[in-house]
Amino acid sequence: MDVELKGISKSFGEKRVLADVSALFPCGEISCIMAPSGVGKTTLLRILMGLEQPDSGAIIGLEHQKISVVFQEDRLLSHMNPVDNIRLVAPHLKESEVVLELEKVGLLDCITQPIAELSGGMKRRVALLRGLLAEYDILLLDEPFRGLDAQRKEEVLVYLKAKTKDKTVLLVTHDMEEAELLEVNTFLYLQ
Repeated sequence: MDVELKGISKSFGEKRVLADVSALFPCGEISCIMAPSGVGKTTLLRILMGLEQPDSGAIIGLEHQKISVVFQEDRLLSHMNPVDNIRLVAPHLKESEVVLELEKVGLLDCITQPIAELSGGMKRRVALLRGLLAEYDILLLDEPFRGLDAQRKEEVLVYLKAKTKDKTVLLVTHDMEEAELLEVNTFLYLQ
């Protein structure tokens, strides 16, 4: 089912963050929300997640949909290893299946280490895998490639593109190169 935004507005006190935002995100495609920092991209995602309520407007197409999210922050449990962090949201996967996916993004060497011991880029890949491997109808990605070097970013982009084929994905970024590598056709530009 397509996701449609109709006249979404949101203010925090006197500061208007979103003003009458409307868009249609097609089902089964990767769509992109682009804007400079501080313009309301994350606020819009929080509204889509139900963590914030818009002051006005409506969202159509989220009813009875499972949503998975990759936040800007990794939000991992630091005392647990990557496999256990992922299996918290993907209990349907066997440990061996999770290990195979970790290997695909270059994390095989750290599967038994606690998250607290991993580098920022490693944590980012675990967080991304956790969102991708959960059962979902819609995947929301908020600056998911932050902290990855150019080579890792390209590898992860290729992995993500393959993993989300025919899935509905909303990517928040300010990096047009990421959108191009994912072959995004639908854009929402916030100002």
